Amino acid sequence: MFGYYILIGAITLASWLVSSTLKRKFKKYSEVQLRNGMTGAEIAEKMLADHGIRDVEVISTPGQLTDHYDPRNKTVNLSESVYNQRNAAAAAVSAHECGHAVQHAEAYQWLTMRSKLVPVVSVTSSMSQWVVFGGIALMATNAIGGLGFYVAVAGLVMMGFAALFSVVTLPVEYDASNRALAWLKNKNIVTPEEYKGSEDALKWAARTYLVAALGAVASLLYWALQVFGGRD
Repeated sequence: MFGYYILIGAITLASWLVSSTLKRKFKKYSEVQLRNGMTGAEIAEKMLADHGIRDVEVISTPGQLTDHYDPRNKTVNLSESVYNQRNAAAAAVSAHECGHAVQHAEAYQWLTMRSKLVPVVSVTSSMSQWVVFGGIALMATNAIGGLGFYVAVAGLVMMGFAALFSVVTLPVEYDASNRALAWLKNKNIVTPEEYKGSEDALKWAARTYLVAALGAVASLLYWALQVFGGRD
């Protein structure tokens, strides 16, 4: 169990470092004003129009770093600091979220796969670890014979869906950023200096998903070793 605490501590530290750096980057590039004077909302609307997408609405949502694309109602939700601002960070975020809308319109396979995993993960993610714990406890006490092992394996399967979701999220996020940056550059929406800021901001945003995926996989492997190792 001590090894698990070390693992969680390392993941938490890495997540904090990346998150802190991301916030600093966005603050820095929020001060790089766009020469074209476009707001995040205007950039989003233009990117959607340039890709022939007419059925997606760009709306403002409360909070900070709460930006997301919702495929259920086809909305690009931009936080207030992105929706109304005219800077490199806002350009990066708004174009990135529109990248997801383009993925949806083109039926991008990784986005489709992630969408199919959402209902499964929403049910299993919160209980998977407790099921694994319960199974291991039953294995230790042999309370119900060999059924504890199968309970633990069921928990691992649940945990596996969460890990798979985190891994599948990586190509979705990186592809959206690549689409965003390519469009910003090809359409001359940003200057070379502004582009560097947008690129750096999206790079650090993507690293938050990378840390989450590594943490989910590492946690799954750890508990798998506990379950299968404890059977010997």
